[in-house]
Amino acid sequence: MIVKRIIPCLDVKEGKVVKGTNFVGLRELGDPVEMASAYSKAGADEIVFLDISATNEGRQTMVDIVRATAREVFVPFTVGGGVRTIDDVTRLLQAGADKVGMNSAAVVNPSLITEASARFGAQCIVVAIDAKRFGDKWHVMTHGGSKDTGLDAIEWAKTAEKNGAGEILLTSVDTDGVKDGFDTELTSAVVEAVRIPVIASGGCGKPEHFSDIFKATDVSAGLAASIFHENTFTVGEVKRICQQEGVDIREA
Repeated sequence: MIVKRIIPCLDVKEGKVVKGTNFVGLRELGDPVEMASAYSKAGADEIVFLDISATNEGRQTMVDIVRATAREVFVPFTVGGGVRTIDDVTRLLQAGADKVGMNSAAVVNPSLITEASARFGAQCIVVAIDAKRFGDKWHVMTHGGSKDTGLDAIEWAKTAEKNGAGEILLTSVDTDGVKDGFDTELTSAVVEAVRIPVIASGGCGKPEHFSDIFKATDVSAGLAASIFHENTFTVGEVKRICQQEGVDIREA
């Protein structure tokens, strides 16, 4: 059995880690380099860094912060936000990222997934899907969750895999920051539709939410921000509770 991963996420805007609810109402929480370093030392399995305003502002990801963060973390490090071209992917990998996430640009130009995967390997390419429920379906949202593409999120996940994505970072816009638990229905639907690893994101408010999603679906990892950034729970506490619930997980 493949062990489950616990992943802290750093949403960064204007050089600071921020967090909101349903992708709005952002508040500053700290320095991304310092926080990433602390999580790496605390036993996080991976770190995800998302420059959440890069796409809306039409600029590249803040490479200097990526480079500084990469020097401080000793676990796999994924970076996304503002990735529009193969040169952007190259730049981030050269700055020290282990994986590069793409969202809005991949929707507009799916061949970017294929080109990046062919050049660097599928293991380096993460397609981030921000999904919001509309009736009995979920639509893909882009531009920081502000633009409804009308695309069916489940079908887009299949397309991303077919085009060469090595992993999917799935965020529920509906549950993001609400802290009532991951979106089990959405997560299960995407996990069952693809064969590549899926990271569940959006809604975690306590350690049991990790174990709940791991037991309810075959998701590969759980990602959270608020419960770690606000010092509500440590990575170690989350892992201990998951182990007590029978989840196969790495020691902190």
